[in-house]
Parts: sequence; structure tokens; C-alpha cells
Amino acid sequence: MGSTNFKAAAAHVAPVYLDPLESAEKACSVIAEAARNGASLVVFSESFLPGFPVWAALYPPIQSHGHFKRFLNASVYVDGPEIERVRKAASDNSVFVSIGFSERNPASVGGLWNSNVLISDTGEILIHHRKLVGTFFEKLVWDPGDGAGLVVANTRIGRIGGLICGENTNPLARYSLMTQAEQVHISSYPPIWPTRVPTESDNYDNRAANRIRASAHCFEAKCFGIVVAGRLDESARRSIALDDPAIAAIIDASPRASSFFLGPTGAPFGDEMIDEGIGYAHIDLDECVEPKRLHDVVSGYNRFDVFGVTVNRTRRKPIRFEEGQEEYGTRLDAPALEE
Repeated sequence: MGSTNFKAAAAHVAPVYLDPLESAEKACSVIAEAARNGASLVVFSESFLPGFPVWAALYPPIQSHGHFKRFLNASVYVDGPEIERVRKAASDNSVFVSIGFSERNPASVGGLWNSNVLISDTGEILIHHRKLVGTFFEKLVWDPGDGAGLVVANTRIGRIGGLICGENTNPLARYSLMTQAEQVHISSYPPIWPTRVPTESDNYDNRAANRIRASAHCFEAKCFGIVVAGRLDESARRSIALDDPAIAAIIDASPRASSFFLGPTGAPFGDEMIDEGIGYAHIDLDECVEPKRLHDVVSGYNRFDVFGVTVNRTRRKPIRFEEGQEEYGTRLDAPALEE
């Protein structure tokens, strides 16, 4: 382990909607800027590549096939050139990077996962997590993931874990990271989360909800929290609304999420970003120790003779071939074999 002090960066920036290569280039530029400003960890939002599928909330399923096809074609493979560029930027700038992406399934022409990778300062993928369950309308876009990514990475800047959006409301998923001595928890979110027509009462306030659950996790885990939400720019708005004024009105009236930092007591510190930009905070991991003396749910403040938790971290695969063939088949964009 290295120093217990480091500077973290929250990239509260919009991707180039449905253009994964340009979005990856923008991410690389942000990584370089944050590194120049002294950051050791740079965090991007949920589904930064190629943007968040807000359209799934705004159209009936029978009217969103075109949106799904465009989103599918803009989604990326974990071993594709987009993630590779981000990995190179992490290595070139000697920083850790967390980035969300819509991941294509090599076994299906229509299968997607809501995924996130934590990349080391040498460009290695430390954690590859697929969201366990899509939330609400996300189920029309992304398939369920598995437990293989419920991992806390032991790095030179501390023990880093993370969950995607609604997973941060799953007590067992969060507990699985707490039990791995998590010190820094990354929460990634979309730019907006419409659940009702904005003119109705009790519409979902994602800014408030994100703060509540992030603060709860930091308080329970006695860890630092980095919460990064996406940004929805005018290009994405036009692409989603498609000149429909009713859809555009819902987008415009939906609350925008912010990006921010929390300490081990759940209290905010550092920058909070609402407008586009990079927020920063200085993290001192020694601050995690004292709260653990008071209330440690993975140590002295628990009854392991009463409660038992088992986590299956097997990577799920649709089929296994014998006789030396690849388990997953050929990637969909690979060249065809010649006769």
C-alpha cells in the first residue's frame, strides 16, 4: 500500500451521445486534465459509453425499437478499441479510472449488459462488473449481470469498490463490498431518471435519492464515497426526443443529478458538480479508522452466528464447449472464416 492520501476526480461530463469512439476520446482528454491537476483516480458516470438510454423511460416498448437498435450498435465490447483507449490513457497518465459502459454480449446479436470497469494506473482492468439487475425501464435494454464483479481492488491508493445506480440500494450487494475492507466506494448514476410526467406530484428526485443512499453506505461502511452522475447535453436531448415536443418537455423538466464526494460519516466534502466539469476532493484514508471503533458491521458489531451471507462470484456463460473450443464463441464483429 502507498500513501493514505490522494486526490480524486469526479468527471461530471456528457459523452458524445451514441458515438463511443468520440466519447472515449473525450474521456481520455478528461483523464489527462485531471491527472495534470493532481488526481490519482478519475471516475465517470454510468453508461458513459455511449450515453444513458433515457429513451426507454419515455416511449412505449413497441415504439422504441429504433432507439434500441441505435443504442445496441453504439454499445461496446470490453475488449474493444473504446475501452482500450481509456486503458491507455490511464496508463499514460498513471491514474486509476472507473468508467461505465453499455457492454455488448459476444454470444448474442441483441444482448447487452450495464457494465463498469475499474482500470489500474498501468492500464490493467482490476474489476469488470455487470449490473446485477436492471432498474425499472432498464430491464428493456440490459440483461441481468452476475456476481463476478463484486470485488474490492487492493491498490496503492486504497481498497476501491463500486456499484452501479440502483445496486446502491441493495443491502447485500453493498455488504459484500464492506466485508472486503472497502475504503473508497464508487457510485455511478444516469443524468436524469424520469418516473412520472413532471407535471404530476411525487416525481423522482434523483439528486436527493443519490445522496441518501450514498450517505447511508458511507456511514455503514465507514468509507469514502465518490458519486458520479451523467450529463445530458443538447445533442443527446435531440437524439432522444426526435422532434417530439412532449418527450422534450419531460426531458427538460426532469431533475438533473449531481456528482459529489462523501466522507466516512456520510457528510459531503469537496466539490459538488451540477454544471459540466471535473470536481475534486482530497481523500485521507486514515479517516476511516476512528468510525470503525464505534460501529463496525463487518467485525465486532455483528452476529455471524445469527446471520450468514454467501455470494456466488461465478461469471455466468450461456454454454461451455469441450474439445478445446472457445467457451464464448466468436465475437460478432470478428472477420468471417474463409472456406
